[in-house]
Amino acid sequence: MASSAFSPLLLIILFITFSPDPTSASSRKLTALVQEQPLKMKYHNGALLKGNITINLIWYGTFTPAQRSIIVDYLSSLNSGHSTPSPSAASWWRTTENYHGGASTVVVGIQTLDEKYSLGKSLKTSHLILLASKANKLNSINVVLTAKDVAVDGFCMNRCGTHGSTRVKTGSGLKSTRFAYAWVGNSESLCPGQCAWPFHQPMYGPQTPPLVSPNGDVGVDGMIINLGTVLAGTVTNPFNNGYFQGPVTAPLEAVSACTGVFGSGAYPGNPGNVLVDKSSGASYNAHGEKGRKFLLPAMWDPKASKCATLV
Repeated sequence: MASSAFSPLLLIILFITFSPDPTSASSRKLTALVQEQPLKMKYHNGALLKGNITINLIWYGTFTPAQRSIIVDYLSSLNSGHSTPSPSAASWWRTTENYHGGASTVVVGIQTLDEKYSLGKSLKTSHLILLASKANKLNSINVVLTAKDVAVDGFCMNRCGTHGSTRVKTGSGLKSTRFAYAWVGNSESLCPGQCAWPFHQPMYGPQTPPLVSPNGDVGVDGMIINLGTVLAGTVTNPFNNGYFQGPVTAPLEAVSACTGVFGSGAYPGNPGNVLVDKSSGASYNAHGEKGRKFLLPAMWDPKASKCATLV
């Protein structure tokens, strides 16, 4: 998910596109200039992912132990107890409880390292599905995370992350099961001005000063924003018939409907009022485990009928 070009009157919206083709992914896409429209998130009566959900991670390419730790700590923080200072990543995630069907609890499951780039450094959506299917487990979301030197179809051009669903054959091969998957790429080298905003100056539009990333890694802190976007979209619209606004081929989902909003007072090109660490100058709006801080995007709250921010 990422930074986009904004003008004072028009908003360039980055959003998740969920294709009706079960072999293709939903992606946070960069569209043409469109005027802001009132948000009306509609429930399309489909299944949502609820209960205990395992997040299996497929690390594709080279990630340092420190980078992996940031992302794992973020995922673990989504279920932190009340001991975590407010505002917390867990309180952000609890907004998904307001969607029909109850709460979801996510835990980190299997982690697979593919440091030798088994499919090369230029991937298509079919490659992402292949990688995700290797970690398939019931009631899980298999997340492919690509390193900063990996190009993915549409990455930087029209998407920073994606989610979708597909079926894989099990057992004798006569049956198949549906599973949800997601992908997020590290944009540090390829397009930080698109997919790591607001931690990098935007590629287009007014060159506003970037915020200081809370974990000292622009690419990975950008991935946190995009990972939160695709995970929220996955649990609230896993099979293309959950919660979304707009056409089924290009829906706005729980977080992508609130693109560019991180704090109160946000407007196109400005992330809004966020917290600043006095010692490091880093910007954040959520506390996590192990003293971590994160900048998380606003999420549409069905009960309040608005994009909810933590600060």
